Amino acid sequence: MPEQLAQGTPPGPDRARPHRASILLAEARVLAVDAHDGEQCVMRLECPTIAARALPGSFVHLRCGPALDMRRPMSVMRASARGGWLDMLFKVHGRGTRELAARAVGDSVSVLGPIGRPFPLGGWRRRPLLIGGGVGIPPMIFLAEHMRAAGESVDPLVLMGSEVPFPFQPRPSRLMVPGIDAATIAAMPLLDDWGIASRLASGREQPGCHGGFVTDLARAWLTRSGVPHAEVEIHACGPTPMLRAVQALAAEFALPAQLSLEEYMACAVGGCAGCTVRVTTAAGPAMKRVCVDGPVFEASEVELPA
Repeated sequence: MPEQLAQGTPPGPDRARPHRASILLAEARVLAVDAHDGEQCVMRLECPTIAARALPGSFVHLRCGPALDMRRPMSVMRASARGGWLDMLFKVHGRGTRELAARAVGDSVSVLGPIGRPFPLGGWRRRPLLIGGGVGIPPMIFLAEHMRAAGESVDPLVLMGSEVPFPFQPRPSRLMVPGIDAATIAAMPLLDDWGIASRLASGREQPGCHGGFVTDLARAWLTRSGVPHAEVEIHACGPTPMLRAVQALAAEFALPAQLSLEEYMACAVGGCAGCTVRVTTAAGPAMKRVCVDGPVFEASEVELPA
């Protein structure tokens, strides 16, 4: 049975932060573990209480093995409140994620979540530009699915970059994207089936992919597509160098942008303050915790580490 760690409206300075109001601890059951090239895994967990509350940009904190007390933060790639499941994509990088990847169907995993300030939901501009890099791809898929389900008049474009093989088999898109070279036609099949245009960037010379950085692909679309910039906003998640490039891109084209930061986390619930980042507020510079004050921040306000 899940244990609720916090209930209702938090007191004091957290009163206006509903994303902190309900973090659950639950034992989840492994439904599937799919291995992909580049030591990447997609894990599906049966966790109804947390799945019902997960939002694009929120994450969960997983205990990877019985002898490992330090949990690992994982972005939610998809969640089904009706089906009661969560999907996470992760790359094996050390003992914890290696043990997690070795879990079998039916195994139990301790899950803490959902945690964090998600992407703003609703009120989007007509042409959202979603940019994901590496293990920053999952929140973009979740956000794109949310946009599709919201029924608002939005037409997102999802651009994804990776230095390892993608955790899916790319295929030529059926959806044309003006402003992007016709040879850059590789897409994520799931998004294509949803009617959401996507394009891929890779340094591995994969067929149909843009050869280079995903932010260069974004710049090409912003420059050549003819879409009015007043209709565009950026949502991004990925490694810090990519997010700095997204910051520069947003400033160059005067676009609003939301960034989901990747950071090492110990407690992931705001207690240790080990994941702080400097931001600009109305009262001046301040230090914010990525886990509970983020992970999503306004691009124009956050100071990314060099």
